[in-house]
Amino acid sequence: MASVLTNEPSGSAYGRSRHTHDSEITEVGPGTPCGEFMRRYWHPIEIAERLGERPIEIRVLGEDLVLFRDRSGLPGLITPRCIHRGAPMAFAKVEERGIRCPYHGWLFDTEGRCLEQPCEVADKPAFRERCRQPWYPVLERYGLVFAYLGPLEKKPALPRWAPFENLCPNEKIVPDAASYSVGGDETEEIIPWNWLQDWENTMDPFHVVILHTAFSGPQFNPEMAVMPQVAWHDTKLGMQYTAHREFPDGRTMDRVTHVMFPSLRSVPNIQLSAGIAESMGWLVPIDDTHHRTFHITRMPLDFEGVPLVTAPILEKKWSDMTDEERWKMPGDWEIQKGQGPITLHSEERLGSSDTGVSMLRRKLRTQIQIVANGGDPVGVQLESDAPPMEIGAGNFY
Repeated sequence: MASVLTNEPSGSAYGRSRHTHDSEITEVGPGTPCGEFMRRYWHPIEIAERLGERPIEIRVLGEDLVLFRDRSGLPGLITPRCIHRGAPMAFAKVEERGIRCPYHGWLFDTEGRCLEQPCEVADKPAFRERCRQPWYPVLERYGLVFAYLGPLEKKPALPRWAPFENLCPNEKIVPDAASYSVGGDETEEIIPWNWLQDWENTMDPFHVVILHTAFSGPQFNPEMAVMPQVAWHDTKLGMQYTAHREFPDGRTMDRVTHVMFPSLRSVPNIQLSAGIAESMGWLVPIDDTHHRTFHITRMPLDFEGVPLVTAPILEKKWSDMTDEERWKMPGDWEIQKGQGPITLHSEERLGSSDTGVSMLRRKLRTQIQIVANGGDPVGVQLESDAPPMEIGAGNFY
């Protein structure tokens, strides 16, 4: 979206144009261009071990849903109002074969089929078959529950990712839904702004030198203060940048960060440990003004807790900081939240340091148009036996 420049030579704020966000690349509800693009992929919606006796209310891509696991172990995802008379399925009980509505006892399986209607005078199979609760497919992998909210005839395979296959005997995968990657912590899982502000920040390596080092003090490895030479490249799955740094002691490092469609990223260890990135994350839109981040990380078998391989290094826990302390040492949370629920794209003035952001938006717009024209977006695997996807992110000396 083109910037609207002021006609006032003095730069006065008086009489300035009303600015807006770019709805094509930010809004994710059903029927929106970006929403239909997003619905062509699998998205993590919860940590698998959290599914228990009680159904979980979920909001994703602007839709309110109910997630559950029946007693046979199968996960299910259905709309929140019973198809019978609108009772809240969040109060339903899970059973061996599915989930039972609290109002009149209708029992639905994980694909919404009505199995029992105990208040009906006689069982009428033809009527029951017409009473199917709207549902979405769900699968589990890497300790996360994934959902597909798109057209069933276009449903892709759930991808596997090479760094998280064939683990070493002393490793495990640790899933989390904490907001460390955007400057928060495990006390906040709902991030109150548009998903794209967070995702495109990943392709802005220069804010690391300023915000996370010079302005707020070192929040990552102090060597990140070295201004990098940056090159951005297209990849098969999205795009990446290589930030080349030359350190005073003669060492050099290429830091490769990769973003993958529709909203994934792999950021290397912020301690600058050598080798491929041990984590990746999904930015999952809740609606137009909120999102969640889910991560998986390779960790030692004896590790307990939430991995902090991409978390900023702070003097005290983020959730314990006062407003004054956050003002003195702002991070990604304070900056991105300060941009507003959805940033106003029409007022931006993008420069050469924003090359990655501009590229990402153009690529996103292209993929949205491909879906609108009936095509398949990048990264969608239609073959169930497709090989694991490579990522390539890491710190390389």
